[in-house]
Amino acid sequence: MCGIAGIFAFDPRAGQVDREELLTIRDAMSPRGPDGFGEWISGDGRVGLAHRRLSIIDLSDAAAQPMLASDGDRVIAFNGEIYNFRDLRRGLEAEGHRFRTTSDTEVLLELYKARGTGMLAQLRGMFAFALWDGPNRRMLLARDLYGIKPLYIAEDRGTVRVASQVKALLAGGGVPRRQDTAGVAGFFLRGYVPEPFTLYRAVRSLPAGSFAWVGERGVSEPQPFASVPQILADAVEHATPMSDEELQAGFRHAFLESVRYHLVADVRVGVFLSSGRDSTSTLALAREAGATDLKTVTLSFANYQGTHRDEAPLAEEVARHYHTDHSTVTISKEQFLVEFDRIIEAMDQPTTDAINSYLVSWAAAQCGLKVALSGTGGDELLGGYGTYRKVPLMVKYSRLPSKVPLLPEALHRAYLALTPKRSTHISQKHGAVLKYGGTYAGAYFLKRAVFMPWDLPEIMGADAARDGLERLDMNGLIEQALSPDPTQPFLRMVALESCLYMRDQLLRDIDWASMAHSIEVRVPLVEHHLLREAAPLLVHSRGNRKLYLARSPTGGLPPAVYTRGKTGFSVPVREWMLGGERGGKGKEFGRRGWARHLYNTAFRPEGGI
Repeated sequence: MCGIAGIFAFDPRAGQVDREELLTIRDAMSPRGPDGFGEWISGDGRVGLAHRRLSIIDLSDAAAQPMLASDGDRVIAFNGEIYNFRDLRRGLEAEGHRFRTTSDTEVLLELYKARGTGMLAQLRGMFAFALWDGPNRRMLLARDLYGIKPLYIAEDRGTVRVASQVKALLAGGGVPRRQDTAGVAGFFLRGYVPEPFTLYRAVRSLPAGSFAWVGERGVSEPQPFASVPQILADAVEHATPMSDEELQAGFRHAFLESVRYHLVADVRVGVFLSSGRDSTSTLALAREAGATDLKTVTLSFANYQGTHRDEAPLAEEVARHYHTDHSTVTISKEQFLVEFDRIIEAMDQPTTDAINSYLVSWAAAQCGLKVALSGTGGDELLGGYGTYRKVPLMVKYSRLPSKVPLLPEALHRAYLALTPKRSTHISQKHGAVLKYGGTYAGAYFLKRAVFMPWDLPEIMGADAARDGLERLDMNGLIEQALSPDPTQPFLRMVALESCLYMRDQLLRDIDWASMAHSIEVRVPLVEHHLLREAAPLLVHSRGNRKLYLARSPTGGLPPAVYTRGKTGFSVPVREWMLGGERGGKGKEFGRRGWARHLYNTAFRPEGGI
């Protein structure tokens, strides 16, 4: 896990790479890579790559980056881990390739030489990289299927800059800071900035599951090498019926194999352990996959001790059951308030749901870990949210009446007129059910929205809101997650939650929040090859699909894990910060209040948008 930076002055009139800017971008990401750093600049001075290293696989200096291929023709700056790199290496060696290191980075260089972009679908892991192809005078940018690892691009005046963080690109001084109304609008609608937008007009995210070339004409249009809805749609077309026993066996193999690959490391691996089934299943499968020296970490809050929200007692019972080296790290209100300013400083883009990821990573760092497994992704793959039931129901009952001419808009206007705008008891979303609920994209937007489009003129100003909403095209972004259409209601929800909420918020938050503490978080339930194996099983599964994960470890999970109700992993922010010294009172600070507070205090530019 690392931080990467690159500059390519593709237009000769742009001159040579500014080495100082390249190093400034790199070193703005120093927490991402405290174990080493390096840079490479081409002989003509027009291409530069830089890297901050967190050493996880092949800890030797031979694996330092940027890494040059043995023939000197290719150079790579890589962020992430390729868990099946040993399998890929054996195949390459059989074809005559030779290696100088035991790193996954060198495997990428040799695999590109042998397969070109065809290699991307073979990679089992999380990745974002910039690879300079010297003979062809072009740079390959690529990012994993789920976008676990970020990669941001800024193109301006004949120069392309790339980095693992938006703030790092801005720190270099070569990227304009003009805010993007589409990114701002997206944040208030969703609680995060939807991909490919960022908060800045000059910076875009390379879409997950895609690659792009940077050549003599700049950045090409991104090309997908895989997509979540495509994998699900293919599974619907080709899957054959299975018995429940066959389904359980298939899920067990898929989950166990993914966890086994995610244990590949040359340092100790830990597990974020809550009292939930996803993290407990991940721990149990890691044990079954052969992990003997596991460190488990649970985050506890002083405010929750002695209540049903305290996960520590059950997590400690689970740790004893699996004989792990366990630590419970308790954080108090005072510690949180001290840490709060660091959270905002580390936050790369505004988000309403990241403090939990930051604090559990902080806890892992306190325990001396560099790598930890997380159970993130189980809810998205197996339907652990209420949205999996509520959105299809909304579509079912709204589809026909939503098509009656003028009715949806008339009901919406009437509801707005009769509902107090700032009511804390009645949601103005209710009046928009027919306006949005007749399609999956609209119903999902309504269910997950923080603010609604008609709220934005007051927040952003009328002109900025109009421009932002038009350029953002929120409904179009959501529809992309259903193209091609997986057709089944459950699979549609898998695609929506995976490609929107999980990708753009949960995974992005985990990345910057963990990297702030130099922790690599791995997500075995979020993986390209796992999805390909699990998708045909999902087609024919029914009922509570989360049980397939819980029943995957031999012997199942400790009984107490089944009896505890789902609470989610929450942080007492309202009690500690928004209702305390930092201002704000009670119900005023739900997600809406937090979004306003965060943007206005940490991300709003001077003089407005």
